[in-house]
Amino acid sequence: MSSIDRATVWPYDETGRPGEFVYQRYGHPTGAAAEAALGELEGGEAVLFGSGTAAVTACVFALAEPGTTLAIAEGAYFGTSVAFSEFAQWGLRVTEFDQTRRPPEGVDIVWVESPANPLLTVPNWDTVRAHRGLRVCDATASTPVYLRALDEGADVVVHSATKFLTGYHDAMLGAAVTRDEEIAARLRQVRTRLGLSASPDSAAALLKGLKTLDLRMERHTASARELAARLDRHPAVEVVRYPGFGGLISFDVSGDPLPVETATRVIANQTSLGGVVSSMESRYRWEGDRIPAGLLRLSVGLEDVDVLWADLEQALANA
Repeated sequence: MSSIDRATVWPYDETGRPGEFVYQRYGHPTGAAAEAALGELEGGEAVLFGSGTAAVTACVFALAEPGTTLAIAEGAYFGTSVAFSEFAQWGLRVTEFDQTRRPPEGVDIVWVESPANPLLTVPNWDTVRAHRGLRVCDATASTPVYLRALDEGADVVVHSATKFLTGYHDAMLGAAVTRDEEIAARLRQVRTRLGLSASPDSAAALLKGLKTLDLRMERHTASARELAARLDRHPAVEVVRYPGFGGLISFDVSGDPLPVETATRVIANQTSLGGVVSSMESRYRWEGDRIPAGLLRLSVGLEDVDVLWADLEQALANA
């Protein structure tokens, strides 16, 4: 897209009738183009939101009601569970389950994450498909390059497009994609009514990021595979988790991980993931006892793999 339309309103036609775009909160040209591009990759209708958490929030409003029971994968992104907790007073009941096994019976919504962030388990899709409830998959770390969750049986796939889809840590953006016309319409209705819309600039960042997504994910994966293998052989590393694809690794060191994460010089010590610049942080500070105290989450960027290893090796000397 050559230009970004940042208008917040568009005039009616000469007869006073609204056109395709009326008010930016309802939709805008750049957003529509980005939704079409992502929808084509996922094989469904994409709806953009102002953040990944906004997409999660919209899914709760669109799919649940007071008394709904939702089962979320253990070790899934903690921010999703935090968002769900805000709905407890409105009657949403949430339970966790091991997504490598069968989801619990009697729940209305099964929420999986592939891979779960930061424990990096992947769903047992045979059992997910067999479940009678609605099925939602957060595929942020897989991207459509490694998982088309709608093809695997998900009713809705969710992305924090802030991460790998845009790829440059320069846009806050979320998305939900579905093949169900009623769900898509409800997601758009919720977005408009609650003001969860994405900005034109963020939508443009998605259009830019999708152009290089295949190449970036291939490089992320090649480097992450090599680093995971080297970490697995390092004496200071106790556990390595890597699902075999994508740019996300987590590993445990004994004791306090702070001296390791603050010692890197190439790898940025910062939160979030999915950028072209590698980043690493300990997650216990945010998530507490739900994860090991020594867990470090490494998002592998596009730097030379030997440069990244040298940085990790000297940092691990502090473990």
